[in-house]
Parts: sequence; structure tokens; C-alpha cells
Amino acid sequence: MRTEIDRRAMISLSAGHLAVDFASGSVPALIPFVTDRFHLGYALAALLLLSATASSSFVQPLFGMWSDRRGALWLIPGGVLLAAVGIGGAAVSPVYPLVLVLVVAGGLGVAAFHPEGAKFAAYASGRKRASGMSYFNIGGNTGYALGAFVTGQLVVWLGLSGGLLAMAPVALAAFALARILPRFSELTPQPAELVSGDGEDRLGAMALLGTVIALRSVAWFTLLAFVPLWVVSQGHSRADGTRLLFLMLLAGALGTLLLGSVADRIGLRRTLLVTQALVAPLVLAFVYVGGPLGVVALMLVGVCVVGTFGVTMVLSQLYLPRHIGTASGLSIGLAMGIGGVAAVVLGAVADAVDLKTALTISALAPALGVVFCTRLPAPEGRATIAAVLEHAEGA
Repeated sequence: MRTEIDRRAMISLSAGHLAVDFASGSVPALIPFVTDRFHLGYALAALLLLSATASSSFVQPLFGMWSDRRGALWLIPGGVLLAAVGIGGAAVSPVYPLVLVLVVAGGLGVAAFHPEGAKFAAYASGRKRASGMSYFNIGGNTGYALGAFVTGQLVVWLGLSGGLLAMAPVALAAFALARILPRFSELTPQPAELVSGDGEDRLGAMALLGTVIALRSVAWFTLLAFVPLWVVSQGHSRADGTRLLFLMLLAGALGTLLLGSVADRIGLRRTLLVTQALVAPLVLAFVYVGGPLGVVALMLVGVCVVGTFGVTMVLSQLYLPRHIGTASGLSIGLAMGIGGVAAVVLGAVADAVDLKTALTISALAPALGVVFCTRLPAPEGRATIAAVLEHAEGA
């Protein structure tokens, strides 16, 4: 099998990931402005994030099954284009219900891209699976951070029409991806080579991993929805809130490269366990300590959560080696989507009590996830993992 990462293919796939998640990351940046425009409460504001998250997450396993059974390379550029059209249209929609419909459409584009993109990124990764998937995810994580920042700044400058302008480069990226699809088709899929042993799917292990991801995403999506609004409630501007959200996401993007390399060396499960255990205290430090230390804590939350997206994706593919597309859809789709639902529930708590209470409750979920994380079994194909580590040490 391929021993080195196919860098040309990985750069293209990572660039596509950057574009589609740029559109996805624009949604949290739009929330405070749409909230003001339509005079929304916390729950309805969180519903915007849920609409994006549910459509981009809950249907990802379906696209993953489609990818595993038939393959559909056209979903890579098609998903990026639909994301651009949906989110751009939502920014300038004159009525709130239409905003929700268009956000859902954009989310479907995000859902279409990820399983097919992640599957071919796995094929391009060679034996350095964690590092390879980190390269793929650095594009998405950087795109999400840039989407939150750039769109937020354009909307401050131009009003909500700036959100439509922000989607223009995403649409251009979709057409560029369509032109290079033949390059991706050269990555001959050989799923049997990705793990050793009998390659049997382990549904119980995948369920445990999904639970860990879901509990962690409760805190993550609550922060995505409410960090800008929390900053405003502390007497700062909406632009300040957008910048702080960007710092959290940017730190996560940088953490992706760091933790991918760490996981290749010390192990996937150990890396996930340590970062999972840090999330809850860091969230509480952001809320209760505040100031510069709170900002640092929030950035470290980004490192711990976003930085391990590649780790959880590789684990899911090792637990479901016969259905790599479905595994990717479950780990970056369905499990994450549960966090979007929780954000709406906690938005209702914020309306009924206060936002500080909602953020505090959100920190409890990843703490519970640590228990499930300790029960994650070792992936089958240990010979392959050993080979990965040996290759990483010799590189």
C-alpha cells in the first residue's frame, strides 16, 4: 500500500475542506446580526446553529453509505457549491423562516462533501493515518475559523449583504474542484489495506466513540452559538465577540497539526482521553475567570476539541474498516449534530435563567464523556498501527 501521503491530492482535498467549512463557520458569525435583525431570543438564535448543524450532521451517515456503496466524487464540488448558495442566501433573506430553510440547504452541502472527501483523504494518507487526516482537517478547521472571522468582519462593514459576498470565493472553489476530480479518481480505493486483521466492523466500539464525541460537542456547539453573545453581555461589542470566536477556532486549527503528530506517536486513544478531560475545566475557566486567562482557556478548548477531529475520524475508520465513508459521516456528522440540539436546549435555559448557567451546564457533558473515553477498545489492526508509529519515528 502507499506509504507516504499523496501531498498533491491532500492539498486539493484540504482546500475543498477549507472552502466548505468556511461556509459552515459563517453561520455562528451571522447569529448575533440575525438575532438583532429579527429580535430573537437565545433559543431562536441557537435554532439557527441547530438548523445548520442538523442538516450538515444528521444526514452525513446517509451520504457516507452512498459513498461506500456507489462512490460519488461529484459530491465534493457539488457540496461546496450548495453550501455557498445556501449560506449566502440566508445572509440576505428578508424573513426568518427563509433564513432557516437556506441554512438547512447550506448544511446539506456541507454534509454531502464530508464523507466522500474524508474517504479519499484516508486513501491519500498512506500509513500516516492520524497525520494525514490532520492535514485534511487543518483545511476544514482553518476554513471554519476564517468563515467566522471574515464573514463577521464583512457583515460589520457592509451589513448582512457582506455574508453573501463572503460566499463568492467558496463558489469559485467549487468550480476549481470540479476541474480536478480526475486527480482524485486516481487514488485507487483499497479499504482492505487500511487496517490489518479480519477488518470486521465493531459497532459497539463505534457507539462508544460516538457517545464521547456527542458529549464533547454539547460544550463545543454551546460555545459556538453563545461566545459572541456572552462577550456582548459582558459589555463588549459584537465585533469583539466575533474576534474571540475566531481566536478559539484558529487555535483549534493550529492544534489539528500538533495533535495529529502527537497521536501518531503516543496513540489515538491516549490523545483523545487527555484532551477530553481538559475540556470541562477550560470551559469553566473561560466563564468564571474571564479576562486574558479566560481567553487562553477558550483557545485551549479549541485545541482540545477541534485539534482531535482527525483523531476521532481515524478511530471511527478503524472501528468500521468496511464502511469508511459511513464511519466518517458518523464521527463528523451524527455525533456532532447532537451538540447542536443541546445548544438549543441550553439556549432555552439561558432564556429562562441566564447565559452563565447555560454555559456552566454545557461543561458537564464532556466531563461525563471522559468515563466513556476510558472504555474505548484498542482498534483492530494493531500491526498497522505499529507500522504507522515505526514509520513516524523513522521519518
